[in-house]
Amino acid sequence: MSVTDTRSSYNYVVTANRPTNVRHSVVGNFTGATDVNLILSKETRLEIWTLTEDGLKGVADVPIYGRIAVLELFRPPGQQQDVIFLSTERYNFCVLEWDSAKEEFRTRAGGNVEDRVGRPAEEGQMGVVDPHCHLIGLHLYHGLLKVIPMSPSGELDEAFNIRLEELEVLDLKFLHVPVGEAPLLAVLYQDLKQARHVRTYRVSFKDKELRAGPWSQQDLDAGATKVIPIPLPLGGAVVLGENVIAYFAEHQGRPICMPIAPTIISAYGKVDDNGSRWLLGDNMGRLSLLALVAVDGCVASLRHEALGNTSPAATLSYLDNGVVYVGSARGDSQLVRLSATPVGGSGGATPSFLEVLENYTSLGPIVDFAVVDLERQGQGQVVTCSGVNLSGSLRIVRNGIGTTEQASIELPGIKGAWSLKASSSDAFDKFLVLTFVGETRVLAITDDDELDEAELPGFDADAQTLHCSNVAPDQILQVTRGTVRLVSAATQQLSHQWTPPAGSSINLAAANPTQVLLALERGVLILLGIQDGAFTEAARLTLNSEISCLDISPLGEDTSVAQLATVATWAMDLLVYRLPSLQQIAKEDLGGEVIPRSVLMADFEEAGPHLLCALGDGQLHNFRLDAATGELSDRKRVSLGTKPIALRSFRSGGARHVFAACDRPAVIYAANKKLLFSNVNDDEINVMTSFNSSGFPDSLAVAKEETLSIGTIDEVQKLHIQTVPLGEQPRRIAHQDASRTYAVAVESVDPNDPEIKNCAVRLFDDQTFETKDRFELEPNEQGTAMVSGSLVDDPAAYYLVGTAFALPEEQEPSRGRILVLQVREEKLVLVVAKEVRGATWSINIFQGKVLASIGSRVQIFKWAAREGSPELVVECGYGGFVTALFVEHLGESILVGDIMRSLQLLTYKAEEGALVARARDYNTNWVTAMSVLDEETFLASENSYNLFTVARNSDAAADEERNHLATVGRYHLGEFVNRIQRGSLVMKMPDSEQVEIPTQLFATISGVIGVVAQLPKDKFEKLIKLQDALRNIIGGVGGFSHSEYRSFRNESNAGEDATGFIDGDLIEQFLDLQPNDAAAAAAQMGPDFTPESVSKLVEEVARLH
Repeated sequence: MSVTDTRSSYNYVVTANRPTNVRHSVVGNFTGATDVNLILSKETRLEIWTLTEDGLKGVADVPIYGRIAVLELFRPPGQQQDVIFLSTERYNFCVLEWDSAKEEFRTRAGGNVEDRVGRPAEEGQMGVVDPHCHLIGLHLYHGLLKVIPMSPSGELDEAFNIRLEELEVLDLKFLHVPVGEAPLLAVLYQDLKQARHVRTYRVSFKDKELRAGPWSQQDLDAGATKVIPIPLPLGGAVVLGENVIAYFAEHQGRPICMPIAPTIISAYGKVDDNGSRWLLGDNMGRLSLLALVAVDGCVASLRHEALGNTSPAATLSYLDNGVVYVGSARGDSQLVRLSATPVGGSGGATPSFLEVLENYTSLGPIVDFAVVDLERQGQGQVVTCSGVNLSGSLRIVRNGIGTTEQASIELPGIKGAWSLKASSSDAFDKFLVLTFVGETRVLAITDDDELDEAELPGFDADAQTLHCSNVAPDQILQVTRGTVRLVSAATQQLSHQWTPPAGSSINLAAANPTQVLLALERGVLILLGIQDGAFTEAARLTLNSEISCLDISPLGEDTSVAQLATVATWAMDLLVYRLPSLQQIAKEDLGGEVIPRSVLMADFEEAGPHLLCALGDGQLHNFRLDAATGELSDRKRVSLGTKPIALRSFRSGGARHVFAACDRPAVIYAANKKLLFSNVNDDEINVMTSFNSSGFPDSLAVAKEETLSIGTIDEVQKLHIQTVPLGEQPRRIAHQDASRTYAVAVESVDPNDPEIKNCAVRLFDDQTFETKDRFELEPNEQGTAMVSGSLVDDPAAYYLVGTAFALPEEQEPSRGRILVLQVREEKLVLVVAKEVRGATWSINIFQGKVLASIGSRVQIFKWAAREGSPELVVECGYGGFVTALFVEHLGESILVGDIMRSLQLLTYKAEEGALVARARDYNTNWVTAMSVLDEETFLASENSYNLFTVARNSDAAADEERNHLATVGRYHLGEFVNRIQRGSLVMKMPDSEQVEIPTQLFATISGVIGVVAQLPKDKFEKLIKLQDALRNIIGGVGGFSHSEYRSFRNESNAGEDATGFIDGDLIEQFLDLQPNDAAAAAAQMGPDFTPESVSKLVEEVARLH
């Protein structure tokens, strides 16, 4: 066997939760001349939002093939709309404009500005656009300014470099100058003595050099970090420091300075177009207002006022009417409204002048997480340590949509369920109609808000109901096989009925407030109108085949009458009819032999009207439906389960959704103008109906084989995220099944003095997340590692906590501890405290012993009893690492991740009580996280945002080969991974291939939760073909190359193509392709592939997350 011939070499990488940390935000008129757009960058994604009367509405959310380093908005002369300048950390850039007709990005220009030589700027890439659009300036390398000239029409010319005298640039900005003057650049820098200064330069295009500008200032505040260019007529610049804010301008003569309380200002945003007021946000989440007070056209003084607390701001964007977007990379982003008068405070002490309108959930940065299967169903619940400082929180992440049961009744054999109002004008539902074979029963909400059995005298209780609903005017409709009945809502007595012709019966029924559509035997279709409390036959039609399902749901604003009807037949035809004539206007051949079982027309608002057709084998066809013409387009098919699906629409959170009841129930909803499918975390559901009653508001009633349950449903989204605010930063987390608790190492910071830190271990109930106890650590001691389990010859469950003493005078901790804690009566009790020499970076339980990486060594401790008291005794160790950050094990193998020297494999010799080196990776990889895939193959991430796998060839003849961990996979993820561990976010059904596919979960600084799945070789090879085809069909935004983006590159590797990994995010875009593009992709894969077979393949891997 070759070293690469292993499933662990065939990895499928896909994002379960997209990046949530906001790095840049800008406001302008991008999608239209009058549109107010908020444009966000989130590491590798670009989002466009539009400000509406109802708040922010999403317009576009697209991947960028690169980590976004610079995002600027500018308007070329003479144009009505803004354009975006974007550059990536790999030096690709583009200028994007919005194509309103196609509602997509269009690339105006693009290229690469990487130099062959040059030391990358340590402060990161910076980019600025001259206010008069003469040029774009980029600071990419020490001592150089890259200039991209712009023509008067906004076209980009060839870039060139200009020498910068300042080597350590902290910030640079183009200042506002009168039209006709050369561009003026302000450079904030630090010299070799750590002093900070600001200097201005004129940019000379002719000589391609910088010339001395009109002003400069030496010896600024020691914490000066940012330059704010002030628009004309005031002009000049504000420099933000930790202790002083200063204003400089050529015409001022002297700077205007104002001392402030010590802080680190992390973001600013302009309020007024003239630049007289600015919002400032610091790293502790304090928002303030800076005002430039002008007298006779000159700034006379500065005024600084506190506004209140928000999430720590990375960006601030003033939208309109006092509404501000706070983009955060350390917590949730927020939409806040400023107020001229106080709206609240902290305990009444400090007034707040802002109101939080909306929170945008962000998981980042995730520093650790635990995967726990609390329900024992093979589906992991991920609990993350998220946020920074006061924004710290635990986030409980579950795949799919959860339900909360409020009532349950044993009622086997339910065949259908409908909710009814006592009167059409009522706000709440009162009745719940349940039908069985041969009978119908009615439940009603009593005055005590309880559910009890009731009667509707006008109903036929001795027949199975096919349909019932409230209809106009204030009546109740019941359809059985033998009759269609109208019951007065006021008297509950029968007021009118219609019966089918003699010798025939009704098979199916659908209705809206004014129309009833009936399917009789032998393919007869009848449309009844409801008018003046009676039925009138509007149309009749006989089809060539039996009807299997039908729908008459209204589309558009008028919900009382439908213009279209849809019918599916046993001949596998899907038909659309014009009403009231029943004229056929569209027909689709569904193909196959499995009969359609449910059909539904639904207007998903954001995604528009769709026609859904569910089959008896769990397959679902969906089409875009033109509500005016009835035309069907954009046909897609997905597999939701293996049994028949029943479709029912409902509303949640003000939006239209569709519930698919089957063996794997799901909710179909719209986001970003396309349909999405999210599993419901429940067992097989046969019947569902909404039931918004006074006793059970906003609830659903669902019927299973034996029970009827009533409950609420979580917010409709693919991942459900619950937040547990901590008010301090969580560092490490572990779960203990025996005590049903989580232990979390936390660190709190004094807002007034960030140098003062308090660290502890908090104990939480694993169901309610109520804090049970808090175990304080010693001064300067931080929790660095944590695990739960039992030790040899001791059945008790313990939490093992590794710590480090972070002393100000030490570069690296010289001492730490291993704490053995036990939960007793919901309290954390210290059993053993073991002093160690160095920081305990990682800790595991290995064969009933303690395995830990401490400083530059890996050590194993025995659990021993001496004089009746337990203690940890060193058994053996292995050194020689720079810093052993990570240690994992599987069987006898122990994997060590070094901060610089990549991975090394050790073996524990139990007989000798020793650790022995087996193999190592000789590449220089700065490891940030790692996991053991199997005893021979290992997965890791490194600090250049890459993933890689290495494997040991234990069957090799030569010792040199056996001692070498060879690289078998490499891939640029574009995310900084903090943690990788085995687990799954989805329930793996016993009859599914997913059970055979191992998965690893990873979490990143930007809030990404991702999945790495080890695929069989044959499936991997098929998906590689699809990936190659999609690279040709799906163009990258800005013209960026997907293959170049995914190539592995770091300080010691100039770049190698990705291997051993497949980009699942790209693969799953196949499901969104237009039919002609899907056919083209399948054709490029080879003659053995069809769009249907490829779609099935992609759906299978998509279920992995």
